[in-house]
Amino acid sequence: LPERRLLDAAHIVADRDELLGQPLVANGLPLSKVHHAAFDANLIGIDPDYRIHISDELLAMNDGPMLEQGIKAMRGKTLLMPARDVDRPDRDRLAARFEVYRAVN
Repeated sequence: LPERRLLDAAHIVADRDELLGQPLVANGLPLSKVHHAAFDANLIGIDPDYRIHISDELLAMNDGPMLEQGIKAMRGKTLLMPARDVDRPDRDRLAARFEVYRAVN
């Protein structure tokens, strides 16, 4: 998004997790507020290969362009990665979080 005020810094693993939940760049994703809410609700999942998954619950819904083009269209796509490896989301954290997504979907 070109408007930074519409972006959130989302934790991959919640900060209450003492092992993986530290406030580090590697434990974060820049997401729009809608995508952040969907990620936190496990309606969107991101696997360790940075591929985006959409819950069957959302896929079954019929709504306007926000759901269709803003969320459903991301299914199977991969995240755009920062140029520097140090700025990329940690694969181990994504794997742990993706297991939570899979467990509820």
